[in-house]
Amino acid sequence: MKKRLTLLSIALASLLHAEQINSIEYINLTKISSKIADETLGLKPGEELDVNKVNKALKEFYKFGYFDDISVKTNNGKLQFIFQEKPSIANLEINGYKSREEDIDSLKALMGLKKGSMYSTQRANKAKKVLLSELEKDGYINSIVEVEVEPINQSSVSVVFNVNKGDEIIIKKVNYIGANKLDASDFENVTANKEEDFISWWFGQNDGELKLDQLDYEKPRINDLYFQNGYLDAKVKDPFLKVDFASNQARLDFFIEEGEQYTTNSIKIYVDESILKSKDLYPDLELKKDRTFNISKLRNDVDFIKTKISDLGYAFAQVKYDIKKDEKNAKADIVFNVIPGKKVYINDVKISGNSRTLDRVIRRNIYLAPGDLFSLTDYKDSISKLKRTGYFDKVQVEQKRISEDRMDLAVKVVEARTGNIILGGGYGSYDKMMVNAAISDNNIFGSGLGVSLSTELSAKESDFMFKLTNPSINDSKYNGDIEIHNQDTEIDRDNYELNKKAVGFSVGIGKEFFRNFYAGARYRLDFIDESYDYDDDFKKDPTKEYYDDTDYVTSSVTPYLKFDNTDDFYLPRNGIKVGTSLEVAGLGGDSKYLKSSSYFKYFYSLEDAFDLDWIFRYKANLKMIVDNGQINQGDSLYLGGPKTLRGFKSYAFGPDNDDGVREDPYKKLYANSVELSFPLVASAKMRWGVFYDYGMIGEDSFSQIKRSSTGAIFEWVSPVGPLQLIFAKPIDDKSGDDTSSFEFSLGSSF
Repeated sequence: MKKRLTLLSIALASLLHAEQINSIEYINLTKISSKIADETLGLKPGEELDVNKVNKALKEFYKFGYFDDISVKTNNGKLQFIFQEKPSIANLEINGYKSREEDIDSLKALMGLKKGSMYSTQRANKAKKVLLSELEKDGYINSIVEVEVEPINQSSVSVVFNVNKGDEIIIKKVNYIGANKLDASDFENVTANKEEDFISWWFGQNDGELKLDQLDYEKPRINDLYFQNGYLDAKVKDPFLKVDFASNQARLDFFIEEGEQYTTNSIKIYVDESILKSKDLYPDLELKKDRTFNISKLRNDVDFIKTKISDLGYAFAQVKYDIKKDEKNAKADIVFNVIPGKKVYINDVKISGNSRTLDRVIRRNIYLAPGDLFSLTDYKDSISKLKRTGYFDKVQVEQKRISEDRMDLAVKVVEARTGNIILGGGYGSYDKMMVNAAISDNNIFGSGLGVSLSTELSAKESDFMFKLTNPSINDSKYNGDIEIHNQDTEIDRDNYELNKKAVGFSVGIGKEFFRNFYAGARYRLDFIDESYDYDDDFKKDPTKEYYDDTDYVTSSVTPYLKFDNTDDFYLPRNGIKVGTSLEVAGLGGDSKYLKSSSYFKYFYSLEDAFDLDWIFRYKANLKMIVDNGQINQGDSLYLGGPKTLRGFKSYAFGPDNDDGVREDPYKKLYANSVELSFPLVASAKMRWGVFYDYGMIGEDSFSQIKRSSTGAIFEWVSPVGPLQLIFAKPIDDKSGDDTSSFEFSLGSSF
């Protein structure tokens, strides 16, 4: 290119000497506008041609990266720039690697190519390197990628990447030479390259596939593991990999010098006592005197001290530490040095990315405003609260320092699809033709209001429901909702048919009293009409009490308390949800009872501890009813289904009333679940997981009926809401239990 520009300069010097420009023309120019071209050239008609300006303009045109060649002509004052633009990619294919369309799309995104992108040899070579790197990550050695470029016309090309996958290397043996204090299982918890296990295809077993791109990181991972266990003198050499290409098998050796295990001796914190008392920090440190040293606990203590000082407004505070080793006695003295800097105030909160959601809806979920003293806890909680709204796919809040004592918060959001239209149907042997439809939006017109209207129709049931929610009434700490429903159900039993109609509404009001803690109350009014049609040939036993036609009213008030500090709406990775309520029925209605309901949910991401996108989940539900005069059939507790005990049908355990004989309501229930969730297609928000459920229910005792189950789930945060496919197997089912090996759930998550 330098040679070409030099020749052009010589030619221009002779062609353009002392010639006046009458007109300027850009030929075959589509990538940039004529206005930008004029600004780049810096010459106008009527001016004298300037060789230096034309040379400079040529260089600037090439910097755009859009052109393969540019030539300049002049004829009687007409200055012409003739551009040969780089072609666009009209067709892009990847053959021989990955088969699923979403995986191929993810590859193209990594490669930085897509249909319509501008083609160049440099971009193709860069994309080829990315593809080879991905192949190495998947354990393929000596792969070959060939790039075929075929012109379609003057302005477009077809680009095909043909992949010849190399050999997939399996690690048959991993040796930790010199390791006596830690076991192989300890190393496998932190390393990416693991020895192949027996029955490697089974869940939880190591497949042994070589991950070449991770080899460079294994040494620091093992070193860090030793530091977590107190071995501060541990040394790990670079791993040695020996590959037998005849069998595509490998041996991986790590050479380790462990040294002695250190215990923590003294801990000293140096901080300005006028700002923060060091004596208030010591009790909450994770490192303890005379206990084994742990580098992870040291890092957590740094974060703890940083948070404490930052919550006082010292946003740019530094917490430095020093480990003083006593090698003779294998003890370590820890010194923390806190450099607070100046107090920092919020100058402005700038919001971007919200083309639909109103600014005020975002601001009311941020705990920091212009003029506020910075707090790291407020900063972190603001990010979590924005994610919990469900309005955004991504939330990023950047700290932009503008002076020693001022910063801007740049809130960048990527809005999620909050409006859904669902139309579905099916056919069942019992319900016959079924149709369900729903329209909902939990951020209608970007106002933060949620509204939904749904219906479900079949030969046995018709159900209509309307709900309106406001999470922040007039941008205050108060929230409210109202629900109206109408349900008509026909239930066929062994010897009778039950027709149940329920019409009613509920209205709730609540308030956030302090960070993430809510309290409120809900009023519910239901009019229930139950009619029983017994078979003509069915004879009632005079010694038993049977259900008869009845109608009753349930009028209740339910005060509640709840706490939620999870970090996302649909897919929490950290935090807890806990709540309790007490429904008091009998305020003018027929049902008279007290129903206590409590729940606890815990989420923990294993990413920080093990660098794995795994999520541990636990939930428990406890419900009890106290008879205060009358408990109707619909008020009873039931166990079974996706929300309480998977592997069993909804309402599997409770009063079944198969023969119309009146049964006592079930008044005590306890259910809990443990899940481990794994990524499937991260870009599509697809995951899978395994679970174990255990539940108990009874009329007067929790342990009257006890059941458990296990299984696997597929979950997808789809455009129409959270979707779960549940494959379950009861562990201790008994004859007569209503079991279910497959369940489908839309609209609810763990």
